[in-house]
Amino acid sequence: MATRHGRPRRRTLGLIALLALVVAAGAAAWSLRPQPLLPEAQASLGAKPDTAFKKVGESYEWMPPSMHYSVGLIVYPGARVLPAAYGPLAQRIAAHGYLVVVASMPLNLAVLDIDAANAIMAEHPEVTRWAIAGHSLGGAMAAQYVGTHPGVMRGLALWAAYPPGDISTSGVAATSIFGTLDAGADKMASPDTRRELPPDTVFVPIAGGNHEQMGWYTGQPNDPPATISRDDQQGQVAEATLAMLARVQAQPDQFPAPAPSVGPPASPGPPASPVSPASPVPAASGASSPSGA
Repeated sequence: MATRHGRPRRRTLGLIALLALVVAAGAAAWSLRPQPLLPEAQASLGAKPDTAFKKVGESYEWMPPSMHYSVGLIVYPGARVLPAAYGPLAQRIAAHGYLVVVASMPLNLAVLDIDAANAIMAEHPEVTRWAIAGHSLGGAMAAQYVGTHPGVMRGLALWAAYPPGDISTSGVAATSIFGTLDAGADKMASPDTRRELPPDTVFVPIAGGNHEQMGWYTGQPNDPPATISRDDQQGQVAEATLAMLARVQAQPDQFPAPAPSVGPPASPGPPASPVSPASPVPAASGASSPSGA
């Protein structure tokens, strides 16, 4: 039989449990709240003289006004970062003749929809070559997409990110771009990370750059302040990403490229004539400089 004193105690315990639930829900909501956008992000959501713009669902697309393009870039946002934060960067890239689509993610977490690229590609059959980029968690998930969908993506740009697994044999034209002041910079360029990326991956450290300036948002926790402007860092990110897309355009039609055939050794020919040290040897046409990138 419940005593008169027992009922208030149960009521108090119930109120405490309810309060704990409310606090937990509030903490979860706060932790998932997206980072505030900067005005430049909102201003990018529209057409400009050198780029067209379209919103598809909750994702954003930028492209050249001519609508003539064959290479597309899909961007996965960082955790708790809205797609619009990458609008100014997408505009810079699209102005050079590319389709750039910044994907929207459930709860702004790319880990909840790693295959978001599939629906985007299905919407654009005119694109014949695809690359993928991502910032932070979005970059890790972009790399995971490359690993789990072999032969689909031809290029990968990691913006302040590193792969969660080995994609060294994927054949993609890869670049890793990060600020030297980013708290995770050492991991992004570590020997372990390099081993998990294709051997010809291009690493682009941005002196004085940080994590947050990969986009146009603010409030990134535990991020050291940058010593260069956001616009300067964005320009370097765009340049390095465009270099990756140029490599994608230069790839052969067959992708991944077939492994070189191993045949019987060629029969030895006559010995080569010695070259006099005084005789100049003409350079092969189109040969690259030893100091080339």
